Amino acid sequence: MEHNTSRSMTAVFVMGLLCSVVTGAAGQVAPSPEHSTPPPPSVRLYVMDCGTLHIADLGRFQLKKEEVVTSDLSVACFLVTHPKGTLIWDTGAVPDPAWKPTGTAVTAHVVLPDAQERDVTMVKPLMAQLAEVGYSPSDITSLALSHYHYDHTANANAFAGAMWLVRQAERDAMFAERPPGVTQPSTYAALRNSKTFILTSEEHDVFGDGIVIIKAAPGHTPGHQVLYVQLAKTGGVVLSGDLYHYPEERRLDRVPTFEFNQEQTRATRVALDAFLKQTGAQLWIQHDFRANAQLKKAPDYYE
Repeated sequence: MEHNTSRSMTAVFVMGLLCSVVTGAAGQVAPSPEHSTPPPPSVRLYVMDCGTLHIADLGRFQLKKEEVVTSDLSVACFLVTHPKGTLIWDTGAVPDPAWKPTGTAVTAHVVLPDAQERDVTMVKPLMAQLAEVGYSPSDITSLALSHYHYDHTANANAFAGAMWLVRQAERDAMFAERPPGVTQPSTYAALRNSKTFILTSEEHDVFGDGIVIIKAAPGHTPGHQVLYVQLAKTGGVVLSGDLYHYPEERRLDRVPTFEFNQEQTRATRVALDAFLKQTGAQLWIQHDFRANAQLKKAPDYYE
């Protein structure tokens, strides 16, 4: 996709706490009693368009312009609905309150705490897409982020009432005195006091039936993780987080320069390839612009 939208706003995000909730013990959070949408009879996976990230420096990914089809990256958010609850996986790059929808593409200029700058083109807010499916943030029972980078945490504060599923190393980095430079701490500040379940095993079965599983996938960040969803009609799907950004990374065996631990990333990729071969699951590279463009978007869904 050509980036021909003029810069229409500058967003430097300073967001306060949206709410404060008491940290709870392990377990699922009950769905909101006000929620009028009945639980689905089987698991559904919704793909939401959370923008397009425009990359100027492919060298960070150890790629050259001539090696990729497009330098743009999709920003995807996902909703999993299950008879036992709901899970939000990743929450975008630009917080909904930080930009004004116009019905056409809007470009937000993101300035990170370490002075890095990014441009993200948006069309529809995450909450509006969630509402089209029949849900509000209060209906979400679980929140999981693939990792702490700003382009996955933008609307995390909105889900502070859900059970946050996170690994200790990841949480520690997010709330360190000096968080990593590619984070946007204001966007997830409310999670500090969320009900939190610390994941300690390699695999966490979210609903206890083997259908929705969070898998440890360290390397990109210390507590990076991927999501496996077993769908009745579509089959198994693995949402990659940032294990890969471009399909060319996988094809050419390139590892970005900004990994927390490049060797861990390589080991995780090998392990995931074995899992994909064993299960026959599809790998959805979340940032793959061309592949993501072909996916059905909410309110349509995969089942």
